[in-house]
Amino acid sequence: MDLFSSAGEATRKERAPLATRMRPVCLKQVVGQKHLIGEGKLLRRAIEADQLGSLIFYGPPGTGKTTLAYVIAHTTKAHFVRLNAVTSGVSDLRKVIREAEEQLKYYQQDTILFIDEIHRFNKAQQDALLPAVEEGQLVLIGATTENPYFSVISALLSRSRLFRLKPLTKEEIGELLQRAIKDKERGLGNYCLQISEEALHHFAEVARGDARQALNGLELAVLSTLPNEAGVRVIDLAVAEESIQEKAVVYDKTGDQHYDVISAFIKSIRGSDPDATLHYLARMLHAGEDPQFIARRIIIHAAEDVGLADPMALVVAEAAARGLERVGLPEGRLLLAEVALYLACAPKSNSVLAIDQALKDVQKGKYGVVPLHLRDAGYSGAEELGHGQGYRYPHDYEGHYVEQDYLPAELQGTKYYRPSGMGKDTGVN
Repeated sequence: MDLFSSAGEATRKERAPLATRMRPVCLKQVVGQKHLIGEGKLLRRAIEADQLGSLIFYGPPGTGKTTLAYVIAHTTKAHFVRLNAVTSGVSDLRKVIREAEEQLKYYQQDTILFIDEIHRFNKAQQDALLPAVEEGQLVLIGATTENPYFSVISALLSRSRLFRLKPLTKEEIGELLQRAIKDKERGLGNYCLQISEEALHHFAEVARGDARQALNGLELAVLSTLPNEAGVRVIDLAVAEESIQEKAVVYDKTGDQHYDVISAFIKSIRGSDPDATLHYLARMLHAGEDPQFIARRIIIHAAEDVGLADPMALVVAEAAARGLERVGLPEGRLLLAEVALYLACAPKSNSVLAIDQALKDVQKGKYGVVPLHLRDAGYSGAEELGHGQGYRYPHDYEGHYVEQDYLPAELQGTKYYRPSGMGKDTGVN
């Protein structure tokens, strides 16, 4: 179970993808993530001093989570064990914990357990880890592409330090590509290559921060291109475009991307940016988000963010939702786009949020009794109780308006609704 001691390692390394073969073994070889491992940064100091507590590495694919674990494995004096949450279960965890106890008891050696894709462990599996981490029997390093606040139990999170990795820049990916091209031991340096700048730029551009995607695309281009008469493999833009397909949109309909993208969509509507609104709508549709979920959120924000500034927004939103039920996708995208653009371009008012303050007052018991003149007088005996007496019927007055008290006596003078002055939200006419 040791990360680097299994039999046949050399053979597997030769067959491993380029991105795996080129994985750094020390900090100075790591490209990117300077906010974590730059000179003087906490994680760098902890690795160099071999003083690691439990860690969670969180970030998109191909940003270096496993790479940092690989570096730690080569740097630490601790016994290093790797598990993959996809293929491991509670029995595997218990075995590692027993071995960690033995390592500490007989060899005075700590154990570092690296769990790749830790978000794949369910609550019971994560709970099984907790006592060993809490009692210091092992140090946990978890790697996840999912927001750990959604996918890792709070007890483990509270005992770990969270490090968020960022997508690599195009320049950083370009550096990794050049390194792989020149490296004769692990990379492609033994091939006679002619790679255009346009091709390299395309690999870096389409990978969108994912080093693994770029390196494996480069390797496929090299291996699938036959040498010309001069023995040179020519990798131009056309070959690069075939070898690295458009990167899939990172989107998990139950994870943080689900929440982040819908949040950005709504905030773009609220911010009156129609182009950003369409961008995030397209991302959700492309990733297979439930269109009815999108429609429901649009209805909510037609009331919350446009509100009384343009009451027709709610009508349009409801019509789009009903139309979507009838026509479905792909045609339904047009309905969602129309209402999303309508909301983004409409005047904005959130005056309807006044209901929240009214609710707070009621929840605190600030509501009083309904004034007598407002009470129901439509039944026998109501008049004897004084119900409805003194009520002024507004339609009997000029302008269909007359001054009278409507709030309970305890709340007289309270103001909840504050018109924004935007669009039609101008208050009582």
